[in-house]
Amino acid sequence: MQKPAMWMLSAVAALAVCAGCDDSVRHTVQAKTIQIASPSAQQEPLPELALNAGHRSIPVLSLRKPDAAEWIAAQSKAAFEAGELDFQAGHLGKAREEFDDALDLLLASGFDLESDPRLNDLYRHIVESVSQDELNAFRDGDGFREQKPTPAAIDEIAEEPIPQPEAFDPNLRGRAEGEVGAISHDLPLTVNDPVLAYLNYFKTPRGSAIVETGLRRAGRYRAMVQRVLQDEGMPQDLIYLAQAESAFQPQAVSKAGARGMWQFMSFAGHKYGLQKNWWLDERQDPEKATHAAARDLRDLYSQFGDWYLAMAAYNSGAGTVQHAVERTGYSDFWELYRRNVLPKETQNYVPIILALTLISKDPARYGIEFEPEPALKADAVKPGQPIDLRLVAETIDSDLDTLRSLNPELLRLVTPADPDFVLRLPEGTAERFFAEIADIPPEKWVSWRRHKVEEGETLSAIAKQYHVQPAEIADANSLPAGSSLEQGEKLIIPAAARSEAATGKILRYRVRRTDTVATIADEFDVTTAELRKWNHLRSDHVVRGMSLRIYPGGMTPPAAQQAKAKTAAPGTVIARRDGPRDVTVMEPASSTVVHRVKQGETLWSIARAYRTTVEAIESGNRYLFSRPLQVGDTLTILSAH
Repeated sequence: MQKPAMWMLSAVAALAVCAGCDDSVRHTVQAKTIQIASPSAQQEPLPELALNAGHRSIPVLSLRKPDAAEWIAAQSKAAFEAGELDFQAGHLGKAREEFDDALDLLLASGFDLESDPRLNDLYRHIVESVSQDELNAFRDGDGFREQKPTPAAIDEIAEEPIPQPEAFDPNLRGRAEGEVGAISHDLPLTVNDPVLAYLNYFKTPRGSAIVETGLRRAGRYRAMVQRVLQDEGMPQDLIYLAQAESAFQPQAVSKAGARGMWQFMSFAGHKYGLQKNWWLDERQDPEKATHAAARDLRDLYSQFGDWYLAMAAYNSGAGTVQHAVERTGYSDFWELYRRNVLPKETQNYVPIILALTLISKDPARYGIEFEPEPALKADAVKPGQPIDLRLVAETIDSDLDTLRSLNPELLRLVTPADPDFVLRLPEGTAERFFAEIADIPPEKWVSWRRHKVEEGETLSAIAKQYHVQPAEIADANSLPAGSSLEQGEKLIIPAAARSEAATGKILRYRVRRTDTVATIADEFDVTTAELRKWNHLRSDHVVRGMSLRIYPGGMTPPAAQQAKAKTAAPGTVIARRDGPRDVTVMEPASSTVVHRVKQGETLWSIARAYRTTVEAIESGNRYLFSRPLQVGDTLTILSAH
């Protein structure tokens, strides 16, 4: 990997400092489209072009007889160099825009980057010069960056050295044995040296902190877990597996890749119906994962007929435990423990759960004090299409952390392009959400924002904060010229959105050995037909190492959305106790444009000229699927007024 230039090192430091600054730095900026004609087939000399980078003009290219790939490379390089200068100058919004433009020019060009050394080298140079962390930071504002996970509690416990019996508190055994006789339990409880070792560990400062965190957070989910376990006909004491696995952190991820409150691996989650794609991971959905865990444990108990063996199999897999049983002839966990035929992690897993069960049933006996968090209560709504959680929070005057805690299965700040997706809002806010979100066109829900006016703020100051023009805010809010703003007034901020923002950024995905078109499509929540179309695949065959172009969640072209504009139609359904409620949404009108293809034009250059997408043009001109574009072809293009 190439080393970044010296300015980049200082810029990275500046960006790290800025990461804690006001959120206004990270809002999506308004894009400025640079109109540059595509090169003609006659290969006429191009004039010298310049790209404005705020305070100076930068020469872009002066070429004679360029080919299409050379032209694309020149435009991408120019955008990248402009971004470098703006990044150095601290203009992060412009830099983000220009770095994105540089990459998007290459990725959306239709060229196979892998087969063209010029484009491939330029692409790698841009990605390597601007580190991935910086690119992620730049894209923070558009909500498609994956959320950071939380380390799994079970990993923290496993890393700690466990004391030997001679180091135990001499009163610990009597205390634990006395508790077993005094408390109710629906799973067998055992007090022996392995269990006492963990009871002793959980009395240490680090161990007690893990226990307290789990018991405190259990308040959020205890009632739900108890209800699900009862519905599934399972012992209530199984709740302590979640205490051991994750300390009730739905976004916990282990070193092995297990995820969620119940720490499912991907294949096991899929087996029990937990969906996973680019947008969300239902292993992080507390209620769905609890149902899945209960069913998994029921199956394991049916196989082994012993709860300790079922727990061990939940940790290391049924095959591992079955092999240990067959190898020794003993179907008893403690006998397998003594014979050391289970993985070390699995040997410790059952004693950890038993120790946590004893402590959780009577924390005061072990010197643990905590205040449980209140149970989560929510209204369930169906937005109907993608929406940025920050816009939701601003609409209902909530905070982003609350929305994240109510919807931990979301991997990003944007909801999926799934009309049946259920979004949870703070209890009592659903009606307000639908009343206020109706002021913003649905296709803008991933890019527009709201702003509550603070004392002394002006329209110009707010516009500067969001990198838009005052007139745009005034127009979006129907503000008369010269009107003053009132403190507490809520404004719609019409931030610019890229054409692909409604469903996610375009990605390049490198095929792995076990991938198929179907598994890749499922991973990114797209159809196999879309995947084949975007990559010009004639079959479902893909080869390891192949680079695929993907629009996560599918690509619904803005022009195609606008073509659906009709009179008022039923929209989103709100799921509440008082019954369903329809929200009527109006979509903008559109007009049809007929374009005759000229020499040197490509679908990509035509799409940019009409501010639409290649996919939108293809969807309206079906013959394009069977042959390349030709001079003289007549294209039907939907253009918004």
